[in-house]
Amino acid sequence: MVTLSIEPLTKQAFAPFGDVVETEGMTPLSINQGYAERFNGLARIDVAAEGGEVNISWFVASVRPMPIVISLMERHPLGSQMFMPLNGADWLVVVCLDPRVPSSYRAFAAKGHQGVNYARNCWHHPLLVREDRSAFLVVDRKGGGDNLEEYWLSETMQLGLNPAAS
Repeated sequence: MVTLSIEPLTKQAFAPFGDVVETEGMTPLSINQGYAERFNGLARIDVAAEGGEVNISWFVASVRPMPIVISLMERHPLGSQMFMPLNGADWLVVVCLDPRVPSSYRAFAAKGHQGVNYARNCWHHPLLVREDRSAFLVVDRKGGGDNLEEYWLSETMQLGLNPAAS
């Protein structure tokens, strides 16, 4: 089984797959009489296809057995999907351009202050966390239409991910 290398999550490296949601390098607006800062334009939420609407969810994820086996990839053809960690714990992101091509896969180590917004049609692995009971705010699409496509990798195509080695 081929093991994916895990690289740091950066805006530039993740750009082919969507947005990194973070405030680093952003200039905030001072609001609420100077008692708060607002950071605008952190992600491009894309959910309007076929009459879709914004959906705000709360996910709580568990740690998977190590090493992690990448056997399923999914994408959402009708909208983007944003994940923002709420507990400050580091987590993992696996994406690819084509789930049938092993060389197109990339794995990223996300810091606990970084979220991702998967672009519409971006192949990604379901949520991967490093701490049990990791909470995420999720912004995605609700509405009619088929907005989930899954691709199951054959046993010979499955990839490994070993976060302990990174």
